[in-house]
Amino acid sequence: MISTINLSKKYGGKQVLNVEALDIPKGQSFGLVGNNGAGKTTYFSLLLDLIKPTTGHIINNKVKVNESENWKPFTSAFIDESFLIGYLTPEEYFYFIGELRGQNKADVDALVSQFEDFFHGEILGQKKYLRDLSKGNQKKAGIVAALIGNPEVVILDEPFANLDPTTQIRLKAIVKDLAETKGVTVLISSHDLLHVTDVCERIVVLEKGEIVKDLETSEATLKELEAHFTN
Repeated sequence: MISTINLSKKYGGKQVLNVEALDIPKGQSFGLVGNNGAGKTTYFSLLLDLIKPTTGHIINNKVKVNESENWKPFTSAFIDESFLIGYLTPEEYFYFIGELRGQNKADVDALVSQFEDFFHGEILGQKKYLRDLSKGNQKKAGIVAALIGNPEVVILDEPFANLDPTTQIRLKAIVKDLAETKGVTVLISSHDLLHVTDVCERIVVLEKGEIVKDLETSEATLKELEAHFTN
């Protein structure tokens, strides 16, 4: 589904990412972990063509992302609040995203209604602009907006940050359902090793822009990751 080939990114001569090869199959829940500056957000930014690679490329479902926009109809993401439109209410934003993805209001309403538990009564019908919501509630709106239009690839950067424990548990169930039931390829970056081992069947560790571990998740994975980051 997603292939990374000889990918690197440099800023002013300093290399921040160097991934020779990385293949992520369709329907895999994939976790990317690493300390600040490891290259997680850089990788996602390259995958979404927000920045250009210094060398190499990423192919998403046979489309070279930095040469064509044909990957956009089946790929969605929520990286941070810059993906939101602050002067819209959540409802207006959902309809706007729906329009971009060929969904009518009834389609959007049907999808959004599935996430009432996740929203916990704090998103819909509040008559608040997105910019006036808490960081956690902005994140909830952004994550659900990323699911509009039945994407085949969903990319979430630090999705568990700023969420309360109840919402984190609900988000884990959403991610598992996407990958296991709907066959969606889900990519998550996180600092939280416990959450990422709970929801991802495979975890890659980045260090100074390079892959240092590529693990299939098992009962031993959390301890292995904790040992790696404490050594």
